[in-house]
Amino acid sequence: MARRRLGFWRRLVVLLVKPPLVVWTRREWSGQQHLPPAGGLIIVPNHISHADPLVSAHYVYDAGRWPQYLAKASVFKVPVVGWILRRVKQIPVERGTVDAARSLDELVAAVHDGAAVIIYPEGTTTREPDLWPMRGKTGAARLALATGAPVVPVAMWGPEQIFDPRTKKVDLRPGLRMKVTAGPPVDLGRWAGASPSRATLDQMTEEIMLRIRDLVAELRGQDPPPLWSREAGAAPRGVARDADADADARPQESGS
Repeated sequence: MARRRLGFWRRLVVLLVKPPLVVWTRREWSGQQHLPPAGGLIIVPNHISHADPLVSAHYVYDAGRWPQYLAKASVFKVPVVGWILRRVKQIPVERGTVDAARSLDELVAAVHDGAAVIIYPEGTTTREPDLWPMRGKTGAARLALATGAPVVPVAMWGPEQIFDPRTKKVDLRPGLRMKVTAGPPVDLGRWAGASPSRATLDQMTEEIMLRIRDLVAELRGQDPPPLWSREAGAAPRGVARDADADADARPQESGS
């Protein structure tokens, strides 16, 4: 991303947001070479805290890309807020409505236009008691099938120090350690050209979530557990459940 092409509103956001983050966090970035400098891209991070969109945005921006998140379409109707979101290239998405297909069309158009779209495939902050990734929803897989864009897994460990969803505690001390890494694009080639059937989307989502989970395990220095699901606690590898056809991700959670 050429910094001179940011434009006024995006540059303003950077000037307002990045300096506090530089003070607030001690960053251990790795794997940024896996984010190509140009072209449509689907970035899929784990979701451990309401604070981690700030951290993932900082990471993606430092890698040379402008982060484009999904936001609830209703937010874009809020005076001033919606206007600014559009100016900084965020993407409205309808969830669980008949307009979900139209939202997918907007995502496809953004990726084809060269956007680096960030989708939290879990759809909300993880409910796993130790903040390991849980089973994903199928929005990222559906978008990958529709665009053929690379899907780059990103793992984070540290944003839970800023806000821990289990205790609701906030820590504003400077220098909190944030570890973020990206891996090579997930190999989804076996599904290239496949129809977006439930089975196909479930299998692709399982592959994406296992890659994210393994990256998280590397950051934490621990053996990864099976992917967790709300219904069964943990489930065996290779069994996908709780899939959703919506493009499920959002830059921040509201009562989730």
